[in-house]
Amino acid sequence: MKHIMRCPKCKEYTMKEICGRCEVRTENPKPAKFSVEDPYGKYRREAKEMEGTA
Repeated sequence: MKHIMRCPKCKEYTMKEICGRCEVRTENPKPAKFSVEDPYGKYRREAKEMEGTA
């Protein structure tokens, strides 16, 4: 089953693993599923704080 992917460089949507325009590996544009009982939420928040994006 194929999914829609998005190029992080040119922001083009495609169904291929590699962007046809800029030859960069595509990624899934959908966010991860939300869970109230997120076992890794603490670690993601710490990583964001260390990165300075929070």
